[in-house]
Amino acid sequence: MFRYAFIITKIRMTISKKVYIIINCFFLITIGCKSITKISQNVTLKAQKADYFADNGFGNAVAIVQHPSGVFHNGITYVCYQGPLEDPYVASYNHTTKEWKGPFKAGISQMGKDPNRKKKIDNHGKPALLIDDEGYIHIAFGGHGGTHEDGENPLGNHHYGKNLHAVSKKPLDISSWETLDNISLFGTYSQFVKMDNGDIYLFYRHGAHRSDWVYQKSVDNGVSFNKPVSFLKHKRRTEIEAEDSWYPWVSKGNGDDIIVAFDYHICRDNKNAQDARGHIPERHNVYYMVFDTKTGDWKNVKDERLKMPLTKEMADEKTLITSTDLDWTFQGVTDVDPKGNPQVIMLVGPDIGEKRSGPKRLQHFRWNGQAWIKSKNSDLPRGNGDLEVKSAKEVSIYLESDTNGDVGEISRWDSFNGGESFNKRTVFLRRKNSSFVISSLIDNPHPDARIIVGEKEEGSDYRKMYLLGDSGPIKRNKNKTIFEKPTINKFNN
Repeated sequence: MFRYAFIITKIRMTISKKVYIIINCFFLITIGCKSITKISQNVTLKAQKADYFADNGFGNAVAIVQHPSGVFHNGITYVCYQGPLEDPYVASYNHTTKEWKGPFKAGISQMGKDPNRKKKIDNHGKPALLIDDEGYIHIAFGGHGGTHEDGENPLGNHHYGKNLHAVSKKPLDISSWETLDNISLFGTYSQFVKMDNGDIYLFYRHGAHRSDWVYQKSVDNGVSFNKPVSFLKHKRRTEIEAEDSWYPWVSKGNGDDIIVAFDYHICRDNKNAQDARGHIPERHNVYYMVFDTKTGDWKNVKDERLKMPLTKEMADEKTLITSTDLDWTFQGVTDVDPKGNPQVIMLVGPDIGEKRSGPKRLQHFRWNGQAWIKSKNSDLPRGNGDLEVKSAKEVSIYLESDTNGDVGEISRWDSFNGGESFNKRTVFLRRKNSSFVISSLIDNPHPDARIIVGEKEEGSDYRKMYLLGDSGPIKRNKNKTIFEKPTINKFNN
């Protein structure tokens, strides 16, 4: 009897074990299928690529005037732009590993935090970026002239924000930053230039419209800067109710030279007897000059020394490329050929009696060794851009433009006859019903990463940010491009 009971028990155990195994296998298969499904979903998610690297560009997130917005260094392109609440953001792309890092917030701007401000987005404090000889990354950002609370501005007037300087805590590491107190707070339109010997120059306007343009120089990789030195002088006009003001674009030339293209802003009083429109963004003329950083001399294109800071009268006499008469100008850019002969582009449009000019188009000028030659330029569309001069004859313009009125486009237009005619050679990006903001060319650009642009989202203040080169946009995993977009009432100032 005991034997039969034992056999029955063993049979039950065997059956139970098989049932257990079957149940367990079913469970494992179920879990496995879910895991496989999850892995498959993750793989699919990772496989989804976006052609933009971030979607939190804010307002005019990049511009030609605040530059450079990017630097190519040791196989990596580093980029910066204006993000939520006008704070600066920095990202990087490794061209070997195809890996994106960031964006990381690199500092806190004083602008963009006031919910009662009439102008929703100031846009004057966009960051400029530079990498020093020790590998530390620098950005200048956040200023539109400073405020009266910051004290007296000895070189101009006040407006808003603070000009700030932040440095990465470790070389070539964009993840952590420190804001230093070693440049003037009264700044806007920051422009960095690094010379071959490692000297750093930071150019900016020392205040609001009625201020000198200055530079501060550092010889210790941005640890300290010399006091501001004026190179374009603001001053009161005597014959009309206005002041002289300027808009330069500064870049490294050949050797020890820094080259400057600029136009003149007639800064009228809000109430004046000459123009009922009051203070308007009226700018005229095209100018060019050179700063020899080795000797400290400023010169015109004919190598004649200039007395600094430059006044309107001296600029007209010694540095004038062309007078635009009543036509308005905007955003000049310059580059030089291997022999040091400059070329300049400037947007020019008619005065139509409104507070803005009529449509502006790029005009191109080339110094032939004896005179400035104005190109016909009939082939270029409306749009703003940067200039690259490879030789006296070979020149390219990287252009943001609207085609057919409803298609935004970023393209390169090439000339092989010194700018007499241009032809569209490369289209980097096209979007229907879109508009773009564009940076200057990235310093020492990789062919795949030449320029940064922002695409405006319909009904939003935010922009998708693209890094563009000869192969079009550099793509990124889509799940890595979405960032929180804070509102002012969420920000703890």
